[in-house]
Amino acid sequence: MSNLIDIAGGKNFDPVFALSTPEEAKAFVKKVADAGYDFVRFEIADMAGMSRGKTIPIQHIEGYMRSGLNLYGGAVALDSYSIPVRNSGYHEEVNYQDCAMVVDQDTLSPVPWLERTGRVICDTMWYDGRSQMAAPRVLLKKMLKLADSLGYTVKTGHEYEFYVVDAVTRKPIFEGQPIFATSKTHGTPAIDSLIRVLNQQDCDIITYNVEHGPGQVEINYSALDGVAAADRAFVFKNTVKEYLPRHGLHGTFMTKPYKGLSGSCSHFHLSLLDKKTGENVFLDLADPDGLSSKFKSFIQGVLDHAKASMAIWTPTPNCYRRIRPGIFAPSNISWGIQDRTASVRVKASRDDQTHMELRVPAAMSNPYLVSASTIAAGLLGLMQERQLMPAGEGPKEEDGRYVKLPTEMHDALDALEADTALCDLLGDEFIRVYLAMKRQEAHRLSNEIPPAEINEYFDLY
Repeated sequence: MSNLIDIAGGKNFDPVFALSTPEEAKAFVKKVADAGYDFVRFEIADMAGMSRGKTIPIQHIEGYMRSGLNLYGGAVALDSYSIPVRNSGYHEEVNYQDCAMVVDQDTLSPVPWLERTGRVICDTMWYDGRSQMAAPRVLLKKMLKLADSLGYTVKTGHEYEFYVVDAVTRKPIFEGQPIFATSKTHGTPAIDSLIRVLNQQDCDIITYNVEHGPGQVEINYSALDGVAAADRAFVFKNTVKEYLPRHGLHGTFMTKPYKGLSGSCSHFHLSLLDKKTGENVFLDLADPDGLSSKFKSFIQGVLDHAKASMAIWTPTPNCYRRIRPGIFAPSNISWGIQDRTASVRVKASRDDQTHMELRVPAAMSNPYLVSASTIAAGLLGLMQERQLMPAGEGPKEEDGRYVKLPTEMHDALDALEADTALCDLLGDEFIRVYLAMKRQEAHRLSNEIPPAEINEYFDLY
């Protein structure tokens, strides 16, 4: 593995963050004032992709730009119920110390439903200057830095489904399976209002429609280069969660909230561009399908590490309830051109839009981590010049020759820990935190008694 990193142009791709100079801090405060904001939310994405942070009045922003905004250092290593994760290296091992939030000034955007309030997305570092390499956004920057060293810009987009329900009753806003039904798409004014709010935050919505499940909605936005794509997904998901309750509704990205109904996914789109020319590296018109050899190796890398990546793409026990044949949720390791049953669907358009669509990730997944792990796996395949396996014929989920994806959380976590090449690339710090966190969550939830078991056994036996 170390030789591959050497080939990539160097062994250390960990990002380093710098606090603002006095001049930079003053200029940023002026930018905030010119935008009309009295308050700015300093936000980070935790391991689940949820926004955590603090809100700062404008008169104190300059100081925090220069010193870093103090935040509990283990904020990215809290499990899904905000319980500190033991043996992660981010809590008791460092005496529960603070980290510093470092503002990415390019991320300033409005929070339209709050008066005169903006947001910035931050990276985090310990006060001795070390970046928090388990932080999802920091990890993605590391993978983008590796791709850059190989000569590539990464263009990505995340495509989410979610259920909209009454906030009190949890009943979906409509019934049936009216996929693409225009009357249902515009049957709830709050959804149309949500689209406007998202566009005000530069989410650039391109389509929206109702999906297959009752109350299920899909809202798509344009792809971007680099970390900005995951930032857009972060803003999107957290806007849905924060805005809809103001209309008496609740948006849930829970992957499988209802038995027998559609799960919610996050299809992930990716292409590599030559960083000098901007040309699509995945396109080769001399190939019968228009796919370059680098694209084929990248796809094979994703397939090689799919079992391990499942722990990141489908990050909770609930997510695995979606991985079932017959519902357009891939259940094996496969690829195909325009094949909705495959894990990797290749959009072979024979033009600069040629790209891959990873169909495995669940809606609960963290956009920074999905992007980081997929880039890592694909680059491994590219650096190793892996030969792409045959696509095969017919629906992939009905073909028993393909290796099955894990169907339980603990199997996926074991596969991630065993994949030394992927772990080496993602880094020991992230792997330690992530495995400890997810095993703690899975163990805690496994001790709960499901209502179905009570209904089945309590009275009868």
